[in-house]
Amino acid sequence: MNVKHEKLDSKKVKLEVTLEAAKLDEAIRKSYKKNVKNLNVQGFRKGKAPLALVKQFYGVEVLFDDASDFLLSDSYPKAIEEADIKPIDYPKIDITQMEEGKDFVYTAEVEVYPEFDLPEYKGLEVEKPVIKVTDHDIDHEIEHLVERNGRIESKPEGAVVEKDDVAVINFNGKVDGVEFEGGKGENFELTIGANMFIGDFEDQLIGLKVGEEKTVKVTFPEDYQAEELKGKDAEFDVEILDIKTKEFPEVDDEFASEVSEFETLEELKASIREGLEEDANSRAKSELNNNLIKALAEKAEIDVPEVMVETSIDRLVRDFEQRIQQQGISKEMYLQMTGQEESAIREMFRDNAKNVVKNDLLIEAIVAKEGIEATEEEVMAKAEEIVKMYGEQQDELKEMLLTSNRRDLEMEVTTNKVFDLLLESAKVTEKEISVSHDHSHDDHNHEEEDHEGHDHE
Repeated sequence: MNVKHEKLDSKKVKLEVTLEAAKLDEAIRKSYKKNVKNLNVQGFRKGKAPLALVKQFYGVEVLFDDASDFLLSDSYPKAIEEADIKPIDYPKIDITQMEEGKDFVYTAEVEVYPEFDLPEYKGLEVEKPVIKVTDHDIDHEIEHLVERNGRIESKPEGAVVEKDDVAVINFNGKVDGVEFEGGKGENFELTIGANMFIGDFEDQLIGLKVGEEKTVKVTFPEDYQAEELKGKDAEFDVEILDIKTKEFPEVDDEFASEVSEFETLEELKASIREGLEEDANSRAKSELNNNLIKALAEKAEIDVPEVMVETSIDRLVRDFEQRIQQQGISKEMYLQMTGQEESAIREMFRDNAKNVVKNDLLIEAIVAKEGIEATEEEVMAKAEEIVKMYGEQQDELKEMLLTSNRRDLEMEVTTNKVFDLLLESAKVTEKEISVSHDHSHDDHNHEEEDHEGHDHE
């Protein structure tokens, strides 16, 4: 086998692979053995015709498809190894010569990991958040507990719909006097102010009583998902069946004992503080790592391959769909609520995906340059750290992690070592922020930053 390779650009390579004529002859015989049972030659039982007669009767070309498959699947992995390249996608194959008695020649264009100059990664200037837990943060968590333990009850007769109430409604929507798909519902529980419906639909129900009816007028947005509804005026006939509101418990020792394992409110608050401080330390470390890799990425020029970006978007979209499903919202429901096309979700994650890929490439480059490895003990420790978060079947989970997910464990260990290496020489300045500030930051950016630090963190 002879392999020539040509660099087309920083992320694409073209291989020209030549296999001896004898290899093609061998592949033709192999294809014959696979296909002869399906070939009829006069004077021979099905599957018994000799190779020479099959070629004479059908032409040798009838055996070329499988023969070329055999040659490509055998030679391509060896060719990329010989050329010392690292493909990131399937190759584009072009067979340039396939003729019995002659060499088999093909070219393969393939995207590879991009070449780039690794910038100086020691002495990075970064900011380290110091997250302080305050009494306000404790009270904020208590409020969440109160909210979760509230009881939903119907409001008394004569009460009206108010913001944050749950209005149980029947509705029937029409555009130009004609009902449309998805515009009708019965016994639908609508939280006023949740913005589940388009426009000011919910606001128009405020002030209504049980049994009252109203025609709600709204306009579908111009970028609404359903083509036939874009920019259309709609009328919904709405009937109020019930109005529900939440009754919240008093915050005292009795409340603490009902919602936790603690007997007093002070013990509950102490436990909440401890948990928030652990979470704050974890968040601070994660954000510091994000700041380290971001500082390095700003110094690097990398032509990121599109196929890697698309793969990263696939993962981010899957994560997003899982998160909204946990909130009881399907992808289809989300698209309807936001009036977006499915492609808009992918575009929402594109910049983030590029950052993920760029950061991954930088981390892998440092791992290679520094010769960083994950020892067996470190991989085992990482597996045990993960299984401790689960109460049951820890042995089975650990076995799965050490077999099917070993590569992920090794990557997490080596990535953490890279962050430790970057931190050793970094010039770090501290910035004190509160948990509540961190939560506010989290709402807007933290989801993105978690991904920018790779799956490793």
